Amino acid sequence: MTKPMLCPTCKSNRMRFTIIEQVPRYMRLDPQTGEVVQQLSSEELDIFHQPYKGDSYMIQCGVCGTTESEERFVKMAEHMQTQRSQ
Repeated sequence: MTKPMLCPTCKSNRMRFTIIEQVPRYMRLDPQTGEVVQQLSSEELDIFHQPYKGDSYMIQCGVCGTTESEERFVKMAEHMQTQRSQ
């Protein structure tokens, strides 16, 4: 997170961002009531329960609210830098 970022939607924000940490919680629910029957750690998952494979955090633009992966904000900043230098 030491690279310049630019919002890919509003294309104006380079300073105000929110880091949203994504912490998965694995659980089993009662199929009739939806009540939590068991909470599991990632080591306790059986072969039918897929572990979370997404980003550990997302970035939200502090101006327009767009939420994307950090890579998307970094790539937009790199793209705009390339456009300016041409």
